[in-house]
Amino acid sequence: MPAKSEEKTVAKTIIRKKFTGVVVSDKNNKTIIVRVDRVKINPKYKKRYTVSSRYKVHDEKNVCKTGDKVTFVECRPLSKDKRWRVIK
Repeated sequence: MPAKSEEKTVAKTIIRKKFTGVVVSDKNNKTIIVRVDRVKINPKYKKRYTVSSRYKVHDEKNVCKTGDKVTFVECRPLSKDKRWRVIK
């Protein structure tokens, strides 16, 4: 068993979820609502259909406007519903 000084330090890499979507609302202060569309396929009939999800995203400088395309990542909880932060 190696001594404590010889143990290797393993750097933890945090894998964060990343999404791209369209801003549908920017009425709140420092918060935008982003719609993310995904295409799903019905397993039996193989028909494609669109499913959309809405996320509350933190926008520190209030630069995003309705209709903008944004990329956001997971972060610590900022409020009851906000767990996302804008990166682009």
